[in-house]
Parts: sequence; structure tokens; C-alpha cells
Amino acid sequence: MAQITSLYVHKVVAQASQGVETRDLIENLGLDPDDPIDAAKMVDSDAYYRFFSALAERDPSGIALALRIGASMRSDEYGAFGLAWKSAPDLRGSFVRSERYGRVLGNAEAYALEPHPKGAYFGLDKRGDGSPGMLLSNEASLAAVATICKEVSARPFVPLEVHFRHPARGDVGVFTSHFGCPVYFDSDRNALLVSQEALTAPNKLGDETIAQFFDSHLEKELAALANDAGLEQRVRIAVSQTLSEGVPTLSDIAVSLGMSARTLQRRLADKDQSFQGVVDLARRELAQQFLAETDYSLAEVAFLTGFSEQSAFTRAFKRWSGQTPRSYRLKPL
Repeated sequence: MAQITSLYVHKVVAQASQGVETRDLIENLGLDPDDPIDAAKMVDSDAYYRFFSALAERDPSGIALALRIGASMRSDEYGAFGLAWKSAPDLRGSFVRSERYGRVLGNAEAYALEPHPKGAYFGLDKRGDGSPGMLLSNEASLAAVATICKEVSARPFVPLEVHFRHPARGDVGVFTSHFGCPVYFDSDRNALLVSQEALTAPNKLGDETIAQFFDSHLEKELAALANDAGLEQRVRIAVSQTLSEGVPTLSDIAVSLGMSARTLQRRLADKDQSFQGVVDLARRELAQQFLAETDYSLAEVAFLTGFSEQSAFTRAFKRWSGQTPRSYRLKPL
């Protein structure tokens, strides 16, 4: 399951224009609008993208919403990840840590540092379907990177270039004014081009000893995440392999994994997961794969994902993705 830190939800809401209703959108994500911000709490990435898109449609200044969100981010809000970024000796060290530890903020996005004759691209890749909300999230993420670079670097930070894969949503001048450099849409990457001078300039609070302390903490978080993902992935694979014979029971899957039903249920609960939730995810991902990559009829896809009737499959798919299977199959790539 691709997930993103709920921190982003709160930051998006905080930057909505005055008078824009947001409470219902937050509750649709399974969050309590009155709860304190907890960066460790995750939300489904596709649901987050739908939330972001819905809010942008309500906001009269939606084109600038993603940029306002990025400008509001501060390193301390990211927990140990942000502190590791801040305490790295220079921005290159910050970027390298993001590349390795970004997964603690969710497994829906990954960062990478790529050498360039002028310095390096700091690039972003997200898991998702290219929905409007995902594109907004890309803009907010790169705006946040630029903001935090300005916050932590001892020298004024301005990227050389900003690149987005998607087409411009409106006036490109809004983006060039915000970033202070050329911004290219329809590019081959989502990235900031950062100069060699900016990469090697010291961070204001850079301290290798402190950075190593947070590195150690983040390594433990990565190890814990790897264990969690391993169990969920094993259950999903086991479920997917049996769906054409009907939806498997908890006991069936537990036996196939060499454990008792009670043990499997407990281990999933320890990770705030449920067997039914993993089954739903397996059916959804398998259905999306069949619809996108095969010519199977909707009735055949329904059967292969464990539904006895096409109508039940259609209702479930609409609940999962917000659209019918036919609409999903016909969407442009």
C-alpha cells in the first residue's frame, strides 16, 4: 500500500484560502481534524491525491495552493528526518539523507540525487496514477524542498532550474516568480537543478556528530518499516494467487504462510492493519493491473478478483478508486 505522511494533509489544509470548507475532506481520509499533527501517521496516497485535488477545486486561488504549502514547510515538522536534513554538514549531505531515509515519510515517493555538469538534480518520483491531486503534490513537494534548503543553508539558496513532468496548469509566471528561476513543464523529470556552490555551502546548524545520531535513529525506522512491508506484501501475494477461486479466509492465508490465524491477525494488528484491508488492497491492485494491461472483459476481471457478479465488482471498484472500472480503463495514459 502506497502511503504518505498525514503531516502533508494538515499543511495543505492550513494553506487553504479563508472560508474554504475542509473538515469533510479530512474526515474522508479517516483523520480527526482536531487531532494534533503526527508525521508518523500515514494515509493512503491515492486518497490523499483525491483530497488534494478536491480542495484545490474549492479554493479560489488553487493554482498557487501547492506553492503556498511548500513555502509553509519547516524542517522540524518532519521529525527525525527533518533534523537529519538540518544537521547534515551541507545540502549535499541533506539530499543524500533524503535519498536514503525519505521512506520514513511514506512509501509513495522517493528522492534521488543525480550528478549534472552544473551541480546535481535533486529529483522526485511518486507512485500514483498521474491524477490532478498527484500533480499538485509534486509541485508542493518540490516547493517544500526549495523552502527547506533556504531554511537550513548558510548561503542564500535559489535553484538553477525547476522541472515538472506534467503540463503547466496555468500561468507559468506564478511558478518562476515563486522559485526565482526558470521553471520547465512537460520535462523528463520532477526535480530541482542545484548548483555545485549550493550543494557544498555549509548548513547553518550542520554538525556531523548530530547528523550521525539521527542517521542511527532513522536506520532503525527503516528496519521497522522493512519488516512491516514484508508481512503485508507476503499476505497480498498469497491473496492474489487465490482470488480466482474466491476470496480466501484468514485461516487459509495463515496456513499458506506457515502460521496460525491468530498469529497472523495479531501481527497485522500490531502494524495497524487488518486482514480485510489487505485483501481489499490485493483485489484493487490486481483489478487495476488487469484493466490497464489486458483486454479481459469486465466480467472476467470481476471473476479473477474474487467477485461472483460484475455489479458487485463495479461497486467495489468505485469505492476503491472513485470511478467505474470502464472509466478507469478508458482514462488516457
